[in-house]
Amino acid sequence: MDDRLKKQMEFALEIDKEKNIFRQTHLSGHGRNENDAEHAWHMAIMAYLLREYSNEDIDISKVMLMCLIHDIVEIDAGDTYAYDTEGLKTQKAREDAAKERIFSLLPEDQKAELIALFDEFEAYETPEAKFAHAMDNVQPLILNNSNGGKDWKQHETTSAQVYGRQSKTALGSKKLFDEIVDVIIKDNIAKGNIKE
Repeated sequence: MDDRLKKQMEFALEIDKEKNIFRQTHLSGHGRNENDAEHAWHMAIMAYLLREYSNEDIDISKVMLMCLIHDIVEIDAGDTYAYDTEGLKTQKAREDAAKERIFSLLPEDQKAELIALFDEFEAYETPEAKFAHAMDNVQPLILNNSNGGKDWKQHETTSAQVYGRQSKTALGSKKLFDEIVDVIIKDNIAKGNIKE
């Protein structure tokens, strides 16, 4: 096996570990906690299906790849719960170290390509990054809603926290924010699953 193929296969095996990183969000219908790989796959499919609702023209292939790679760093950094104020303080440093180690398994050109894509997602400036982030926000929201708001209730999540995170969804898709996100949040506040 040549060196390039060897590196690509090592990376392919390494990212399998993403299946062992479990998130706070549960699968629909009161299922077990989802893992990062399931979350990324779900986001990528949602991005493809919902692409017509992006605020701007997007390269959907780029968005889907962003969705698929955005949590690979959690193999080393672990999942940081969206409303964990302490964990969020060290998240960037942990993820930067993980990004360097994991993507360095690849040949240099692919390492540079995937790091640039990861950094673009994190910078939240391009239409593709904004829409990928909208998927990253909407996906757990619909899962939380599907299991009766159990995750919000368990963590005593407030409306300010949920709206704070979800307000950025509108940067990628105003329609999804107005017709899905806002409706779900208001419904769960009314039901007492999200605290006022």
